[in-house]
Parts: sequence; C-alpha cells; structure tokens
Amino acid sequence: MTSTLVTNIKQLVTNDPELGTLSDAALVYTDGKICWVGEKTKAPSADSLIDADGGSVVPGFVDSHTHAIFAGDRLQDFLARMNGTKYAAGGIKTTVAETRAASDDSLRNHLENVVTEFTEHGITTFEIKSGYGLDVETEVKLLRIAREFTEETTFLGAHVIPSEFANDRRAYIDLVKGKMLEAAAPYAKWIDVFCDKGAFTVDEAREILKVGESHGLLGRLHGNQLGDTGGIELAVELDLASVDHCTYATDAQLESLAASKTVATLLPGAEFSTRSPYPDVRRFFEKGVNVALATDFNPGSSYISSMPFVMAIAVRDMHFTPEQALQAATKGGAAALRRNDIGHLGIGARADLVLLAAPSYEYIAYRPGANLVKQVLVANP
Repeated sequence: MTSTLVTNIKQLVTNDPELGTLSDAALVYTDGKICWVGEKTKAPSADSLIDADGGSVVPGFVDSHTHAIFAGDRLQDFLARMNGTKYAAGGIKTTVAETRAASDDSLRNHLENVVTEFTEHGITTFEIKSGYGLDVETEVKLLRIAREFTEETTFLGAHVIPSEFANDRRAYIDLVKGKMLEAAAPYAKWIDVFCDKGAFTVDEAREILKVGESHGLLGRLHGNQLGDTGGIELAVELDLASVDHCTYATDAQLESLAASKTVATLLPGAEFSTRSPYPDVRRFFEKGVNVALATDFNPGSSYISSMPFVMAIAVRDMHFTPEQALQAATKGGAAALRRNDIGHLGIGARADLVLLAAPSYEYIAYRPGANLVKQVLVANP
C-alpha cells in the first residue's frame, strides 16, 4: 500500500456533509482512495508528498454528458448561427457522414486528444455517447473505441433519423431497437434518446428506452432543449438517471423532478454556442431539483472541453452561485451517473483531485478563460 499526502491546501472543498470546506488543510490517499482529511498540522506521514502551495483543492470534475467521439467539425454551422441562423437538430447528419468514413485509428487519435483536453481542464470522470454513426457497424465501432477511455459509455443510436431512412422512420426505430441495440449493448452502460423537436417523440423514446433496459442498459435522456416536448415527464416516469438540457421546463415539471431521483443536467455550453436562451437555475434550486453541469462536448452545438468555462457561464448567465456551480460539476455529475465514489473527497472516495492555482474555487467563475488547473490527480481505475 502506497500513501500520498497532499498538504499546504489553502481551501479544501470536500463536498462531504460531515467534512465540509476546510482551510489550511491536507489529505491523504492510499491506493487511489481518500483515507484521511483534516488540518495540515495534524496530517499523518505518508510515502510521498504533494505541495498544493497555498492553492485550493476540489474534487475532480464529473462530465456526465459528452459526444466526444466523432470525425470532422461543424465550423460552418457555427458561423451560420453567429450570423443569425437558428439551431436545429438536423446538422448532426453532417458529422454522421464524416464519422462513417473515418478509420478506427483516426477516431481513436482524435478522442485521445479530446480526453487530454478534458484532463487538462480538471475533468477526471467523463461519459461518452455514440450517435454519430446511426448504422450498426459505426455505432458499435464508436462505443468500442470509447470504452477504451471510460466505463461510462452511452448508446445513442436514437440521435436523429439518418438520411437513408428519411422516408421510413419506423424501419429505423426498429433497427435501433433490434440489430443495432443487440450489437451495441456489450460496449455500453447507458442508453440515451434525443427526445425533442426534429428528433424522436416521447412515445418513440419510451419504446426505445424500455428495450434498452431489457438489454441491461441504464437510461438517460436528451429532453426539453428546443421546447416543452415532454422529455422531463418521460424521464421521471421511467426513473432515468438524468434528463439533459431542460432549457424549457415548467414549474410542474421541476416539481416532478424534485420528487424523483432523476437529475436535471444543464448544458450551458449549448446555449452559449447556439445563442439560445439560458434556463434560470434559480427556479430549479427553489423547487429542490438535483442539478448537474456538463460540457455537452460535441462538434455542432458545444465544442467546449473546459468544465471551468462551463461553470463560469453558469454563474454569469444562469444565476448559479459559484458554490452551486462547483457542486453541480462534481457531486451533481456523479449523481447523474448514479455513482457515489466520485464527485466528493470524503473518506473512501476515489482520489480524483484538482489542484487550483488560486486561493479559492470562486476564482473559477471570477477568471473565466484562465486555466487555473495546476495539477490533476486521477486514481487508478
């Protein structure tokens, strides 16, 4: 057993209700798990030492919603939106064509670069969705490669209807539920559906998610991004782990979320990159909803790999407090993945830490664009 002492911490945010936030603190982890937290003057000895140099330490960020594996980009879509074109789901098909044509090696190399960016910005756990293949072979390939980088992989065959099925919607849904799901399930932990305008209806999403559940996959959902289209109600009905976007949510929907175990995952990078209205998170917290923040990293509507930047947007434009943003980007993301071993630094948690070159975590929102991440420690899986 090898132990490491992290000391000289000006501010230590544990996200643990018993430990809270400590000043002039230290922690010790052994074999990838936190085993001691307290005042630095009382720290036990350890085999090795890391000096936080008077900076702050927070739990590693948990990114519970990414579309990180794809080929090409959608720069022209972004430029068009900046010139006034309204965002719509159909642009996904451009990425599908490039992704289908890409080799395993090119997809793997691109994803490796993305994961490096995630880590440099303090993300220590991340989910990756498929959804840019929309045929059996490519969907399986995307999940197989993604599984090399994370256990949190999501089958998103129900992203949009691909062009070749434009005149036979039912046939594509049957393909997703049948041959595609059977082939993809061994490489996925989750199943997701884009339930919104231009994508899939509530009834179609329910049908697909239930078949996914019968294959042992856990459910999550894109919902209420482009309108009040019923995704939130469906997520609560099916006890899904999270419903993501929630840009358009009524008070009644928020009350139902608060009474459920479903996390509302907000994705401000999408609003930022599409010039869409931001949801006001004060309504969510007033109703008692469990909230997560995620990057929604994707080439079309949120080409953003920095969780600190997402947190800064959330504080500036969605009325999060800095404390709420940090909780949502750590413990909230863990809840959206239904995990209790990450997102906090309590005793027994994974030793996933972010050392910040700042005396407190509030600087994340105070200095948007500055990479304050000094060092990232990721426990061995």
